[in-house]
Amino acid sequence: MELIAASPVAADHAADIPELVWATGPVSYEYIFGERATFDALVDASWGLDDSLFGADTTTLAVDGDTLLGIVINMPGAEFVPRLAHLAAAIEPLVAGGDIDMAAIDGVIARSERASWLNPVLATDTSYIHALSVRPEARGSGVGYALIKHVIDRATNAGFAKLQLDVLSDNPAVDFYRAVGLELLVESKAPEPAAHGVPVEYRMGMALQDR
Repeated sequence: MELIAASPVAADHAADIPELVWATGPVSYEYIFGERATFDALVDASWGLDDSLFGADTTTLAVDGDTLLGIVINMPGAEFVPRLAHLAAAIEPLVAGGDIDMAAIDGVIARSERASWLNPVLATDTSYIHALSVRPEARGSGVGYALIKHVIDRATNAGFAKLQLDVLSDNPAVDFYRAVGLELLVESKAPEPAAHGVPVEYRMGMALQDR
């Protein structure tokens, strides 16, 4: 297994990215996007777009030859909001080409705003993991550990003070994150997402510079 930057080989693994991202929070993504097809189209379009929320330019791949084992999408905390805003550049051609109906996007925007209360603000001294996902057949083989250790080492060397991520409280990954040293910082519950079955969300994190 090796870890590689996604940007040079983005097209090689594009088809696998929506499923890997979806697996990190299916209940939350189903609430926000409504239809899986809308989610897949937007993530796929964002993957090839630099400075976007799901962009290959911020993704590290774990690969075994030509096989994709897992991914981690990681960015400076200060980039999260601008990258989120840049999703508009992915949406516009999808709507213009008839791939997504604008009414569906309006719903996504409204539900995203309601769900945004689940996620505390990110500080500029924080490196943020937006998604870490391992294919089911590769779980338990050290892929997830290799990916998060890569992010921790890179963030520490870059001078970030903290590493943080958000994870749904019912996700088995919570125990994995605790095992690698992340602590529970905040529990968040927003009324409408909760009414639609979205669990409490955890912000987890660790200090880096005193490691």
